[in-house]
Amino acid sequence: MRPATLNPLFAEVTGVVGVGPRLGRPLERLGLTRLRDLVYHLPERFVQRRAVRSLDEASVGEQIVVAMTPTEYRASAGRGPFRIIARDGDGDFVALTWFGRNAGWARKSLPLGERRWIAGRLDQFGQTLQMVHPEHIAEDSGALLGQLCEPVYALSEGLTLGRLQALVEQALAAAPDLPEWIEPGLLEKMGWPAWREALLLAHKGEHPAARDRLAYDELLASQLALMLVRRSNRSRSGIPLKADGSRRAKVSLPFGLTGAQKRAIGEIESDMAQSAPMLRLLQGDVGSGKTVVALEALLIAVEASAQGAMLAPTEILARQHFATLSRLAAGTGANIALLTGRDKGRARESILMGLLDGSIDICVGTHAIFQESVAYRNLAMVVIDEQHRFGVGQRLLLTQKGRRVPHCLAMTATPIPRTLTLAQYGEMDVSRLDEMPPGRQPIDTRVVAAERIGDVVAAVERHLAGGGQAYWVCPMVRENEGEDLAAAEARFAALKERLGDCVTLVHGQLRPEAKDAAMAEFAAGEKRLLVATTVIEVGVDVPNATLMVIEQAERFGLAQLHQLRGRVGRGEGHSVCLLLRGEALSETGRERLALMRETQDGFRLAEEDLRLRGGGELLGTRQSGDTPFRVADAEQIQRLLPLAHDDARLLIERDGGLDSPRGAAARVLLYLFERDYGVALLRGG
Repeated sequence: MRPATLNPLFAEVTGVVGVGPRLGRPLERLGLTRLRDLVYHLPERFVQRRAVRSLDEASVGEQIVVAMTPTEYRASAGRGPFRIIARDGDGDFVALTWFGRNAGWARKSLPLGERRWIAGRLDQFGQTLQMVHPEHIAEDSGALLGQLCEPVYALSEGLTLGRLQALVEQALAAAPDLPEWIEPGLLEKMGWPAWREALLLAHKGEHPAARDRLAYDELLASQLALMLVRRSNRSRSGIPLKADGSRRAKVSLPFGLTGAQKRAIGEIESDMAQSAPMLRLLQGDVGSGKTVVALEALLIAVEASAQGAMLAPTEILARQHFATLSRLAAGTGANIALLTGRDKGRARESILMGLLDGSIDICVGTHAIFQESVAYRNLAMVVIDEQHRFGVGQRLLLTQKGRRVPHCLAMTATPIPRTLTLAQYGEMDVSRLDEMPPGRQPIDTRVVAAERIGDVVAAVERHLAGGGQAYWVCPMVRENEGEDLAAAEARFAALKERLGDCVTLVHGQLRPEAKDAAMAEFAAGEKRLLVATTVIEVGVDVPNATLMVIEQAERFGLAQLHQLRGRVGRGEGHSVCLLLRGEALSETGRERLALMRETQDGFRLAEEDLRLRGGGELLGTRQSGDTPFRVADAEQIQRLLPLAHDDARLLIERDGGLDSPRGAAARVLLYLFERDYGVALLRGG
């Protein structure tokens, strides 16, 4: 049960006066559905203004607040701007200028001969001072002097800055005083304000201490929850699995295991022999051989007369894993089945019976393999692929399918800097595959200016004519008005017109059946060019595809570019990745593309990505919603996470856990950041 003190924060935004369905939609697009979301929707930046007595005191380019008296309206012919000439107390003039159809509002706000206080940026047009679209107009100075430091928030279409500012203020007014969960000595040492004060300060101006305090709260909630998960997991009874290696000896590998694979398999086998259930993360770069390690783990369960299951985030990936595992395990005698949400009727019934009577050893599939109707005879091992797509809460649901808690191996192909591994996977032991199997070809990576797109299309045409296959990746599905971004649908239409029916399209907004059909055609070689968004970032394995074009590559994070590049270089042929860059390239964008040319080490690229992004998106994951953090940015995670980790351990090991006075406050924190599965575990286990 959520503590009653938090109820005001979890009230729906639609319950606020003046928020109807029309305003609710843009708020929902920003993820602002409750008052809690609004108080944590921190400003992106602040506009700093200076109050001046006259225009003489201000500089061109400066944000000011000044008293002016309108003297003349000047309407332009046609679609030209509307201007109001106004003078200050010294008699100097400025042209207040509006473009578009704002003349009616401007006349009403600034009646001739009546003094008004105006806030905006002072500019110069020819010899005339002007202020384009003044941001605020008020009858008295008091209203605007409170706007000298104004927060600017991320918005979505249909939502104005003023409306959002008013909603945030209402949400902050409803925020209660909460008990202190941070260790008193640390709070004093860091000079952090109390929780509610920190929120108010973070919305009022640049207050690094307030922002750090709020970021720290989020990190502490995460670390506490992960520690509770880990402790609960270790106290529960699992199934010790003693394997004899008989099945694994018959796995048909195209080449020998790398040292990293052998090390990871040894760690997994040792964990699975214990009665405490394994909870291990396998981190492996693109092509490092994670699937082979996963198969070895599943066969350990089969050798011990138990069952294994492998969970994939998409049907495409599930089918691919099924094909790969079936091929590798052909000589082992293990019975492997595929179960997805699309399986119906007798075929589905047959698989369900096989899982229940134990005749199916390994089940591969999407989340369908853990629905209530699916029961196992003796599930002892679960592999979760592309771990970052499943939350801790979902991981816990999987553990309820076995008679006792099954061992769990989570895998991710996104290399994560060591700093962040603790943040996202603090409850797991970690194995890293940091070697490449022999035979993997290096990928020739080149950066090409966007104006040479004609040459690139011609190169793709020659590549397809020679029997090859290729990918063409765009940053989005369709054009955004006002944004010059390559869109997959438009690019697909243009390439299909040039190259014919050998081109197919895949993006996340297609129906699953249409997406799977297009992928299957490409994998079978029926289609030769796949135009896509980042939906192909993980799990597509077509050895004959040896050319990758990534349009507007500077728009992507390093880790995402590395994942996309990893779709080629999977066969024996020479592979090329062309990074098409736009004209306006930032210094960070330039460095990012240079690093892509320089190295194919995913772990190094992940570390560099973190360094380059700093306070921005971490590892490109904010684009795809994978980061568990909303308040803490990458720089704060690096700096504050070790403190949060130590503080959480102190609370659990020294300060009486969640039953102590500070622990009671920490429960409130867990519910505030919706890490309440930590509390649920405490109750249940």
